[in-house]
Amino acid sequence: MSETPIRVLVAKPGLDGHDRGAKVVARAMRDAGMEVIYTGIRQTPEMIAEAALQEDVDVVGLSILSGAHLELFPRITEMLREKGKDDVLLVAGGIIPDEDIPQLEAMGFTGVFGPGTNTNDLVKFVQNEMAQRKTKAEG
Repeated sequence: MSETPIRVLVAKPGLDGHDRGAKVVARAMRDAGMEVIYTGIRQTPEMIAEAALQEDVDVVGLSILSGAHLELFPRITEMLREKGKDDVLLVAGGIIPDEDIPQLEAMGFTGVFGPGTNTNDLVKFVQNEMAQRKTKAEG
């Protein structure tokens, strides 16, 4: 029997209307055998958290170019906690200044990826993180 594929939600929070990068990431993860749910652009924190709950995802990947990550991401993580989805792997990508990364890590984001990140590196990161979580859960 094959293992259950990693379920990934890729979302574009806020008013950011550019989603090319998110679509590239979603396709790379799908091509790697993951089940990917792409929510589309202009999602509210509530919509993202609800989709994560309804789709029972393992990973929430947020893509942002607008600079509103320090406003939106805390609301998303709060909504995920309220809905009992505080165990998901959180990753972020897009235009995120290096000086903001420690704040995102404090919120629970394990990986923060900027423009030009090789999609293979992102896929391997998610696979490795999920394998570590599975090992911890079994041990």
